[in-house]
Amino acid sequence: MQDAQDLAILIAAQVPLITVETNDEKGAMELLQRVARAQDKQLFRWSVTDGLQAARFGLHLEAESQHGEPEQLLVHLKQRAQPGIYALCDFHPWLEDQPKNIRLLKDIALKYEHGPVTLVLISHTLRLPPELSRYGARFPLSLPGEGEIMALVKEEARTWAARNSGQKVRADNATLSRLAAALRGLSHAEVRRLAKTAIWDDGAITACDIPEINQAKFRLMDMEGVLSYSFETEDFANLAGMANLRHWLALRREAFLGTRPGLDTPKGLLLLGVQGGGKSLAAKSVAGLWGLPMLRLDMGALYNKYHGETERNLRESLQLADQMAPCVLWIDEIEKGVSGGDGGDSGLSQRVLATLLTWMQERGTPVFMVATANDISRLPPELMRKGRFDEIFFVDLPDAATREAIFAIHLAKRELDPGAFALAELAAASDGFSGAEIEQAVVAACYGIAADHGKLDTARLLGEISATAPLSQVMAEKLDWLRTWAGERNLRSV
Repeated sequence: MQDAQDLAILIAAQVPLITVETNDEKGAMELLQRVARAQDKQLFRWSVTDGLQAARFGLHLEAESQHGEPEQLLVHLKQRAQPGIYALCDFHPWLEDQPKNIRLLKDIALKYEHGPVTLVLISHTLRLPPELSRYGARFPLSLPGEGEIMALVKEEARTWAARNSGQKVRADNATLSRLAAALRGLSHAEVRRLAKTAIWDDGAITACDIPEINQAKFRLMDMEGVLSYSFETEDFANLAGMANLRHWLALRREAFLGTRPGLDTPKGLLLLGVQGGGKSLAAKSVAGLWGLPMLRLDMGALYNKYHGETERNLRESLQLADQMAPCVLWIDEIEKGVSGGDGGDSGLSQRVLATLLTWMQERGTPVFMVATANDISRLPPELMRKGRFDEIFFVDLPDAATREAIFAIHLAKRELDPGAFALAELAAASDGFSGAEIEQAVVAACYGIAADHGKLDTARLLGEISATAPLSQVMAEKLDWLRTWAGERNLRSV
């Protein structure tokens, strides 16, 4: 209703050019029809396939169409346009490097700046050229709120029931709330389509539908490459040790999900530590523990040789994370994207950092940011100050008990009985190994046994361990410095 009122004001104010950037063309046309009917104006629709047609009640179009070519249409509108509202669908290709079309649009805008004709350009992406921007107004279609989403879901449920002998769609309130949260950031048409997907396969809305809805939602956003969607987030059962981190997250889960009002919403955490120590697995596990979708931001994919494109990529990525909320945003090796080095990038990394910090400070959506870093010396002080993250955790090499658990996990993953191995002996022999190095020792031993047609045992694993030079030996000085740095700043250990 608010959209209709706001659009009606723009049309009544005789703004000659209005741009509507949306993927929901049908919704935009229905909105224009309501406004046209309320103001007693004629509504016309143009597309390159249908030409120019008058739109009647219910969005029916007159069979006769004309002026199919863009330039022909603009000439007609300039010379002989009837009073009314003209919706031009997907006109954006004819604004790029098309000086004649741009001039014709400007002529129309000048002619009808205070007249009876309004042009409404509808497209999934639309930017008016500078010559036209003074005469235009951008109108963003609002997305449905949680109440509207719930109403659309219930409407689809009633439709399914009517076509299935009055059976009711099976669902519970908790799952409905999770579904409504997952559908935030989508248009009305997209909400309907995904709700129908969840309901119509089995007549039920269950917890199993939520991951599928999140995956479909991410694909609709179309930002693959810069952002990737983690289809399988690791459960904390597959993460050895890290008791402090588990406890910290458990305390904040209800506050983040909104089930415990009155508490500040957690913003995020930073995981610092050695390579292979489990930072990435811990980041994925946050989403698994909280039952949220996870997005991974590839800092390397952000960078573009064209001026301004890198910052735009980051802004669009963060915008998408906001639309996917509630979710977890994982920025891996964050130092690679925000450390400027000697300034050889002409300040690009500083602009990227400024964009990221602004979003971190001002975001109002439930996006929990998990950043991981290996090289602490490259992290800018602006990122490390109090308030940027709720907590900074130091991920050290696993202790003996944790190494035992890691061996047990990776043996069980390969359908081997951990009880058949001397786990304590393996843990002692692998002192100084990271979790990744322990996994690789198990993998290498399995390959060796497969080649020999033998059976994996403790001795074979001990042989692989003794043949491995862990990173803690190769980079002992750097690891000692890292521990000292973390200790001096009283960073929490995971």
